[in-house]
Amino acid sequence: MTAMVVLNGHAQFTWRYSIENGVVKTEVPQREAGQQHALGLTTAKLPVVRVAFVGLGMRGPDAVERFTHIPGTQVMALCDYERERAEQCQKYLRKASMPAADIYSGENGYEQLCKRKDIDLVYIATDWLHHFPVAKCALENGKHVAIEVPSAMNMHDIWELIDLSERKRLHCFMLENCCYDFFELNALSMAQQGLFGEIIYVQGAYRHELSPYWDHYWKKGEDDKLGWRLDYNRKFRGDVYPTHGLGPVAQVLDIHRGDRMHTLVAMDTKSFNGKKLVEQRTGEPCGDFRNGDHTTTLIRTEQGKVIEIHHNVMTPQPYNRMYQLTGTSGFANKYPSEGYAVSSQTMKDAGVRPSSDNLSGHSYLSAEDKKALEQKYEHPLITRYGKMAKEVGGHGGMDFIMDARLVYCLQNGLPLDMDVYDMAEWCSLAELGSISMDNGNLPVEVPDFTRGHWNDVKGYRHAYASPEEEEKTAAIAKAFTEELKKKGAKYWEKHDRKNGR
Repeated sequence: MTAMVVLNGHAQFTWRYSIENGVVKTEVPQREAGQQHALGLTTAKLPVVRVAFVGLGMRGPDAVERFTHIPGTQVMALCDYERERAEQCQKYLRKASMPAADIYSGENGYEQLCKRKDIDLVYIATDWLHHFPVAKCALENGKHVAIEVPSAMNMHDIWELIDLSERKRLHCFMLENCCYDFFELNALSMAQQGLFGEIIYVQGAYRHELSPYWDHYWKKGEDDKLGWRLDYNRKFRGDVYPTHGLGPVAQVLDIHRGDRMHTLVAMDTKSFNGKKLVEQRTGEPCGDFRNGDHTTTLIRTEQGKVIEIHHNVMTPQPYNRMYQLTGTSGFANKYPSEGYAVSSQTMKDAGVRPSSDNLSGHSYLSAEDKKALEQKYEHPLITRYGKMAKEVGGHGGMDFIMDARLVYCLQNGLPLDMDVYDMAEWCSLAELGSISMDNGNLPVEVPDFTRGHWNDVKGYRHAYASPEEEEKTAAIAKAFTEELKKKGAKYWEKHDRKNGR
């Protein structure tokens, strides 16, 4: 039996799908003639990365500050709906002795910014609804984009960003910082080197009660009682913030690099606290809150692995991303307690001396054994950036590792760690999960966003330049930043004289 359906009346979730023999299948647009996939996409080296920031509310300002610590970058432009927020970020450039950036503001300020010829990368940290229009404008104007999470809120946006990245041969990078956290990177290194055997089951989540934050999300005028994030949860059902939990475990499972997400099933609770939040802020009854307080998504991959993802921002609980790997020879878990579980023999086979010959996977390793494993398998990105990341900060340093790594790849002309298909797969849980739940929790086939190329690359890996190329690129970056700081010092001295300081 086949039925063609359109989801619900809300403008964002309208991708067409069919139900065939109890399974939902979404439409997959054909790749245009002559358009090539973007797997392993490389572009011309950018010895200096000229960046513009759009969205300077909660996340954007910290990103501006972090970039002042990355050699070979220049902040060219700052943009926010509210001009004052953009102006305030000049203080980070001044502190770093870098020239001021040009300011753009208003509803469409980003459009003029994207037309400039002296910008290589547009870094987007707006509210969710503006991720796509800013990214689309930037890509259409020849800019690489780095987009905060979730980068695309629905299937229409996902497929259009895929086509733009493929057609324009430009990077569409999702700023998923959790892929760069210390435990996740070390566990990825262990998994890639076979410590845990075959990884068969993984868990990830975003369980973070947002009661301290609801009032701080940007509101468009006095009539906006909810703010953009609560309003989005009111209107849309599904895991609308899946990437923190899904991203790191998807890399472990080599998604679209030898495996793919094949089928998902999603379930949610009723809305209890979400509904109350709206009523408290509007003073009116709320009978149309779409998103459940807790959403669970189960995904089975082509290679027979299982992914479990949770979303809950409504109920009291400790922060928890649930990062967990279950393998045939070992186990890793981050929340609520960090640890690994492997046998003494597994440790010996890895060349690590265990504290006891009687260790088994039945319990966590001691702190001593945990430290020994992490020293043995320390991820190269931690070795390279870890110390400075902890000094600069950004969610404990993972934000800095993410930004520094993005710049490194652009400067060296390498494939980025996360491509447009990662963005598509990880963000798709929102609308695909909504389809599942709105149809009695039916299984939904996850489309192959690579359109036939998910098995071309064998295994997820970070790309690196040769030591010689790294040294050359680093020297150019260092020299540029030294000169930029000299110009910046003169700029601010002149600025202060002009303003009578």
